[in-house]
Amino acid sequence: MTRRVLSPLSISCAAICSILIVSQMSTPAFPAPVLQYDRIQAVLEGFYVQDTSPPTTIAAGDQAPFVSDGVTKGDALIPIPLPTKPVSLPVDAPTKGFWTHSPGANELAREGAEGEVVRDADVVVVGSGLTGVSAAYHLARKIGKGLEGERRRVVVLEARDFCSGATGRNGGHLFPNPFYDFSRRQALYGTEEAVKSFEIEQYTYREFVKILHDTNTSAEVDLVEGGHITLFVTPQEEKLVRADYEAAKKAGVPEIERVRFIDRETMAKTRGTAHPGVWTPSANLWPLKLAAQIYKLAKKASSSVEVTLHTHTPATAVRLSEGNRRYTVETPRGPIECDYVVHAANAYTNYLVDPQETKVRVVPTRGQVIAVPAKAGTEEVGANGWGANEGFEYWFPRPVKKEGENPVIFLGGGREVAKPNYEYYETDDGKVNGDVGASLRRFLPSVFPGLFDEDTEPTWEWTGIMGYTATGNPYVGRLPSKDGAPSHQYIAAGYTGHGMPRTYACAEVVAGMISSDMAGSEWTAPSWFPRHYEWNRQ
Repeated sequence: MTRRVLSPLSISCAAICSILIVSQMSTPAFPAPVLQYDRIQAVLEGFYVQDTSPPTTIAAGDQAPFVSDGVTKGDALIPIPLPTKPVSLPVDAPTKGFWTHSPGANELAREGAEGEVVRDADVVVVGSGLTGVSAAYHLARKIGKGLEGERRRVVVLEARDFCSGATGRNGGHLFPNPFYDFSRRQALYGTEEAVKSFEIEQYTYREFVKILHDTNTSAEVDLVEGGHITLFVTPQEEKLVRADYEAAKKAGVPEIERVRFIDRETMAKTRGTAHPGVWTPSANLWPLKLAAQIYKLAKKASSSVEVTLHTHTPATAVRLSEGNRRYTVETPRGPIECDYVVHAANAYTNYLVDPQETKVRVVPTRGQVIAVPAKAGTEEVGANGWGANEGFEYWFPRPVKKEGENPVIFLGGGREVAKPNYEYYETDDGKVNGDVGASLRRFLPSVFPGLFDEDTEPTWEWTGIMGYTATGNPYVGRLPSKDGAPSHQYIAAGYTGHGMPRTYACAEVVAGMISSDMAGSEWTAPSWFPRHYEWNRQ
């Protein structure tokens, strides 16, 4: 690969609130390596260019550093370690995270884990994160239309507890990318496609927020709307972001008029940090509880479509059926016959989907999050989400429940210190990385002097496995069969740490393709769908 690809920007959230008056501040040394994107991207791309009989390392000589306005970023001569093991199923005993293991957090944890497994279905969805439950929801709505006296069945399979993958273990941000990386996307895909890559995220954001308000469940999922501030670590970073902003504004990217840049002096006086930044619309919430609400809606979306969830039922193989259906999905609890399969397992995609046959390669990538109490209250800390260092660090304060209570900050990131693999090809979320944890512990006290205690230990620390692609774009659409012809297996996966504002829409696209195929009609892409997301266009 010779191009610079999309920064994951897996960041986002919530409300510009209170004000902290701070006198003149000097810029502190950043507590983690900065501007690491190109260096880490070279490692990721190395996994894509490997041969079937690879050497132990690949020099990244073909990975050109990114050049903007004559300024070169990144080092193109980095050894690239290669994966030593195939993608596995999720481990049995993941770390305990706040979203998944707080008392009463996961009412669907073992839904369908006991008793008989559904043996026959129209569609089997692999994965119960936001993609999987959104696919079930859209399928029930779409294929349920016009059915008279006929019933359809959708089965959702989950290897562990409900929503125990990336959705249930992320940083809690619902952050539609406002314009970052616009210039590169415009150069690669053209203006119209570049704009759509932002429209799809705005669409998902609006739909999720609308669903929560319409069902009166926004409080249940701790939805906080208000915004996100991205901090600029260097003048070069700010220059690149402003250039993207101007290009996006000229192209008519939606919501661009709501963006506000904040200078260093204002940031120091009002937010307690010495870095300038930019505020954009965003929200934060409890991701697992959002997924639970979407699944409940799927269950009652159509009286003609039965939606069933089987947790602790991993899909271990998909093969052609010898019966009346097209496929047999193997599980430890017995086979399930079906006509369509939706692969919504994200990081674990290549456990079932052969990368050589399909050209789909999703690299499992371990992320880490800590929860640490602030020394001050919401009035000083605020309530909006944050990101910094090209999106490698991202954090937000959890909403407080009692007056006078200090908020707990959920901070994720730190992969840039996890050399040489940067947590790529790690599928074990039953462990934490000590180097990453140490970097995260130093982060907030350095960025916000006086608001956090360096000696305070996190109240929670957990990991989760994301699914990365070399382009940063998810794979969406119909997979090929072994002979290269279209199959009846579909995919929506590979969000590169930025799935929250894309899952729902990508699942809707796949559901639309399936319902059109069932009806024998031609599928029409939604106006907001970037066609370069389709797997066979990447």
